[in-house]
Amino acid sequence: MLKKMAAFVREEEGQGMAEYGLILAGVAIVAVGAFNLLGGQVDALIDKVTAKLQ
Repeated sequence: MLKKMAAFVREEEGQGMAEYGLILAGVAIVAVGAFNLLGGQVDALIDKVTAKLQ
């Protein structure tokens, strides 16, 4: 079991998965920041559209 864990740590696939995880975390942080910055404008636009539909 210990040999398998050591081999997993040395494999490049594990490193690649960690890199993808970091990229995904970065994209998530940027998306949350964009939603926070643009949230009020999007809310106002949705309110305007729903008012015209009624």
